[in-house]
Amino acid sequence: MSSVKQFQVTFDCAEPERVARFWCEVLGYEVPPPPKGFTTWDDYNSAQSPEERGSWSACVDPSGVGPRLYFQRVPEGKVLKNRVHLDVRVGTGLVGEERLAALEAECARLLPLGAVRVRLLYDGGDDSCIVMQDIEGNEFCID
Repeated sequence: MSSVKQFQVTFDCAEPERVARFWCEVLGYEVPPPPKGFTTWDDYNSAQSPEERGSWSACVDPSGVGPRLYFQRVPEGKVLKNRVHLDVRVGTGLVGEERLAALEAECARLLPLGAVRVRLLYDGGDDSCIVMQDIEGNEFCID
């Protein structure tokens, strides 16, 4: 039996390129090069039918370690809480006030990018996190 070696996380969204660029900033990821045969993403999108233009985007870990994130345009808006979310791990190994300071610093960095702070879940130890939303309302945690 073989095991999966790679996976990607897919987001349904209204504006794939905008959401991809947000997550690139959050994670230090990059937008990958355009598909083969195209020198720019604008060239690629210009070659697509009007309904397909800008229908997807992606971002990748430049080190090749983290999963690829894929963003696809869908017609319906977000209605309920995500059943799966990303945890942005900035406080690993930290506890108490030191952990809280790292979480708050990351929250402060993400707010100008369009993230929204939802609430702090603080237990005083190493399980604290800040619940956030990305620019389209998808929940994630700063952990």
